[in-house]
Amino acid sequence: MAASRLPPAALTLKQFLRRQQVLQLYRRILQAIRQVPTETDRQYLKEWAREEFKRNKNATDEDAIRMMITQGNMQLRELERTLQLANS
Repeated sequence: MAASRLPPAALTLKQFLRRQQVLQLYRRILQAIRQVPTETDRQYLKEWAREEFKRNKNATDEDAIRMMITQGNMQLRELERTLQLANS
């Protein structure tokens, strides 16, 4: 007998907004990675970003998610600074 699939639970407004923050961060990281000059470094960073987000996709603790977003933003700023220095 096939297992029935339950529809996904609706997100609360807070969860929806937090999810939007996470997706925006992921898109910004990928945009920054596109500016990396060497293909091998770009591939490495894309794989790293993909794995980090995938590894944490089931996180539900609000404080942990906020901390991960803050960490991600700091890493994005560091990548952007490094790219600026490399291009100057």
